[in-house]
Amino acid sequence: MKTATKSTTTAKSTATKSSTSGTSRKVKAKPSAAEGLRELFIDSLKDIYWAEKALTKALPKMAKNSTSENLIATINDHLIVTEEQVTRLEKVFEILGEKAAAKKCDAMEGLIKEGEGIMEETQAGAVRDAGIIAASQKIEHYEIATYGTLAAFAETLGEQEAVELLKATLEEEKQADTLLTDTAYNSINFDAADDEEEEL
Repeated sequence: MKTATKSTTTAKSTATKSSTSGTSRKVKAKPSAAEGLRELFIDSLKDIYWAEKALTKALPKMAKNSTSENLIATINDHLIVTEEQVTRLEKVFEILGEKAAAKKCDAMEGLIKEGEGIMEETQAGAVRDAGIIAASQKIEHYEIATYGTLAAFAETLGEQEAVELLKATLEEEKQADTLLTDTAYNSINFDAADDEEEEL
């Protein structure tokens, strides 16, 4: 019995090594990879700079495809805030002595595409509105995580002026997330549920 147990353990160990050997590997850094926190900070700023500029184009499309007046107003208000955030990021670059430059943000590109997919897969009305809110909140949560991290980086680097600007944007993103939640719970999600019941 002991021999059988040992054989089984060995087999499991071999299987585990086999299953992970093809996926677990060290990632080779690019020649341009960041070596210090400051470089990573600036690289991350370029990433979110691209993301915010992309949102200034995506938000009007979301508003146009919404039907709730409250949701449309919330999106349009946040578009104005987003444009101000782009300008704020340019100030951060200036503080750091860097030229404002955008680097394609794969995460934001994916979130925007997901939002477009939701609009294509839902009929105009409460159901699409609920989908737009869901997509928008995913974007807000990504931005909240990003600005929180950037503010922490700036704090560590002693860039206090940049910290204040980044924290201001962080608070705006949190407020936007709260407004979207309020919009959803006030009526849209309930209207979407009613539409589904009527179809049944």
